[in-house]
Amino acid sequence: MKKKIKRVILISLSVFCLLAAVLAVHIYMVTRPKAPTATTRIMARMDLAKSINSSDSTKILSWLYSQKGIDHVLCNPATGIVVFTFYPVQTNADAIVANFNKALDYGALRHMPSAEALENGCPVATTSMSYKFGKILKKLF
Repeated sequence: MKKKIKRVILISLSVFCLLAAVLAVHIYMVTRPKAPTATTRIMARMDLAKSINSSDSTKILSWLYSQKGIDHVLCNPATGIVVFTFYPVQTNADAIVANFNKALDYGALRHMPSAEALENGCPVATTSMSYKFGKILKKLF
């Protein structure tokens, strides 16, 4: 009877260790940086120095949608903030903002969050167990 209990405990512990190792490898593979592919989309934000109205917003949306690599655009006339997604293998946000400023006179500046803001971007992620486990793995490797 004792041999059976020891065997069950040993098998259970072995399976648990194997699953923990598989999970660790999975988290490491998923969280490591990857080069952008044709399907990768990135979000960027630009702040407009001039006040805009809904007709300006429509003009901004149509101009941005006509640019190569732009996927989706949101423009808020009340705040003067434009958020867009784009494919980084086709264009980049700095070029989009520079071309936007040449074509339209709204005084757009690309919004770049600080390093602290990037780390605190998602309050749920920083408190989750998988985030903490991933951070430990990054320190180890």
